[in-house]
Amino acid sequence: MSEPSSASPSPRGLSHISPAFPERAAWGTADKLRAWQQAALTAYLSSGERDFLAVATPGAGKTTFALRVAVELIQRGVVRAVTVVAPTEHLKTQWADAAARVGIHLDPRFSNAVGESSRDFDGVAVTYAQVATRPDLHRRRTERVPTLVIIDEIHHGGDAKSWGDAIRVAFEPAARRLALTGTPFRSDTNPIPFVRYEPDDEGILRSASDHIYGYAEALRDGVVRPVLFLAYGGDMRWRTKAGDEVAARLGEPLTKDLTAQAWRTALDPKGEWIPAVLAAADKRLTEVRRHVPDAGAMVIASNQTAARAYARILERLTGEKPTVVLSDDSGASSRIEGYATSTSRWLVAVRMVSEGVDVPRLCVGVYATSTATPLFFAQAVGRFVRARRRGETASVFLPSVPVVLEHAARLEEERDHALDRPTTTEAEDVAALWAEEDRLVAAANRAEAAMDSEGGFEALDSQAEFDHVLFDAQQFGLTAATGSAEEEEYLGLPGLLEPDQVTHLLRERQARHLASQPKRSAPQPVSQHRALAAQRKELNSLVAAYARKTGSSHASIHVDLRRACGGPELATATSEEVTARIERIRRWFVGRR
Repeated sequence: MSEPSSASPSPRGLSHISPAFPERAAWGTADKLRAWQQAALTAYLSSGERDFLAVATPGAGKTTFALRVAVELIQRGVVRAVTVVAPTEHLKTQWADAAARVGIHLDPRFSNAVGESSRDFDGVAVTYAQVATRPDLHRRRTERVPTLVIIDEIHHGGDAKSWGDAIRVAFEPAARRLALTGTPFRSDTNPIPFVRYEPDDEGILRSASDHIYGYAEALRDGVVRPVLFLAYGGDMRWRTKAGDEVAARLGEPLTKDLTAQAWRTALDPKGEWIPAVLAAADKRLTEVRRHVPDAGAMVIASNQTAARAYARILERLTGEKPTVVLSDDSGASSRIEGYATSTSRWLVAVRMVSEGVDVPRLCVGVYATSTATPLFFAQAVGRFVRARRRGETASVFLPSVPVVLEHAARLEEERDHALDRPTTTEAEDVAALWAEEDRLVAAANRAEAAMDSEGGFEALDSQAEFDHVLFDAQQFGLTAATGSAEEEEYLGLPGLLEPDQVTHLLRERQARHLASQPKRSAPQPVSQHRALAAQRKELNSLVAAYARKTGSSHASIHVDLRRACGGPELATATSEEVTARIERIRRWFVGRR
């Protein structure tokens, strides 16, 4: 690529950075790249492509990789300016601070209204929303000098049609575009700008990543922490819009609507579920701090009202006022930074800022939100997995909701973003995708409005009960009351453990609990036909619940079970064969096939 003429307008133009990069001579020592970062850098430099997509699990160090790419491109004269696009205001500041450490100075306070930045800066950090309001302005800036555009959490480019269109318009002229994401791609079918889609064996278009570093790999390398998921269910009671009182147990198979209402009841701060789970999480934090003295904890709430209420509960429990970040407002960054550098215990954040919270000392989390997409769940859990030294573990407290447990069980899976169908023409495909997006957004808005309508729902009572620990897609523990010795066994796990040590201790505790269960008197003989009928009834009940959960037909689920377990149709299956199918479908409820 040829250098622009000297007459080309330029910001500071990176002229203060000499080709020798004397101020970055320490890259190979203190800032030595991790193995995955070096492999990704090698892949990037050897590709020479204008667009590159790197997928790396949250906490793996995407920022360091991207800035090393920027340094290399500047040294080689390929680019002379850098633009970072981030989801939130807080992340703009994080990027600017990280870039300054390698001698690249970004302006996180760049204003569309002003349209220019001081010559002290080598580029800007902006949000997706900021670009969407003035894509023409950002296009002109990108055209001015050869620019590297780093698009952080690129999946946000599919959040809205205006965002996707704006990103395409603004950064089409870029000399290089480096797209980053830390999660499985979107569960919808909105096309993401500058992402390459290739057909799979079935003709479905799937995102094609240029380098992938998943959670499972990062865990093996000690780059991220292993995660203990502690699931809590319990009895819920609420009043519907029609005035009917309903009672159900969170954690048992329910219809989709009943699950949503029981979940919402559990998260209501006026009940007993939230205080009990927060108390358990605080006990876990105390244990972790025995080995990690500055360990912190965060609650992710659904909205500002709930966040304030949860903060009051925590203050009563701990005697310490938590840090509360209600939204991406002007004070959010300073509050997060203040918490990150302190040793205080709790941070409370609404769901909209969880992705922008980067606090490596966070070791304990409470997932107190009704947001259920795999994208959001992965981002939320990503706040707790950044490892600072080997042996640190993360503990995330969850409601016993099937979809959430499924996300937890599938944390290590790598998934691509899939579009609806093979393309006919690009224009037709994109038009169809936007129409589908509009339909899904409208449906989601209607559903949320119905749930939040005044007088439409009233949580009456909630009680928490410890269900189990989920680790490495395996369940450990028996249902136990909160505050019981059985629950304390799991809350008291050491805060410094290698993954194999976690598994060993969990198995040891489970075996001890099973051995301590009171022995039951020998059962009276039951005729074989009655026992088999009872088993078939249990299996049919589970199939019905799984059908409600997945939308599949009863018949297709029975066929899948036969395919997985073998054996004849249910009517002629043996007791042993029915038992195997019962065990298999129970695994399916938590995402294990």
